[in-house]
Amino acid sequence: QVQLVESGGGLVQAGGSLRLSCAASGSIFSIYTMGWYRQAPGNQRELVADIARGGITNYGDSVKGRFTISRDNAKNTEYVYLEMNNLKPEDTAVYYCNAIRLGTVRQIIGDYWGQGTQVTVSS
Repeated sequence: QVQLVESGGGLVQAGGSLRLSCAASGSIFSIYTMGWYRQAPGNQRELVADIARGGITNYGDSVKGRFTISRDNAKNTEYVYLEMNNLKPEDTAVYYCNAIRLGTVRQIIGDYWGQGTQVTVSS
């Protein structure tokens, strides 16, 4: 099992910046991909960015060039960060941390979600 705890959401004006953090604990040795998704009211949850073990990143089209995802490991905890710059009102959503564990033959053995953190961008 993996437990995910997010922090860093809040209210910011358009053009501002925020940094989201997610700490993963538990069976972190088999985590392959960590990422951020978001869901605005009335919309489906969408990928913001993810990062695989080894550092390969993937971004949603609407955040390319503005958001940066990174990953770190310390003291049996895996961290994933999302640096968000030049925020726009349309970035307003609940942001969820995600972690995917892979087994020995690269099959998905776990798909975990954090509780979500609200990001609100005012115009």
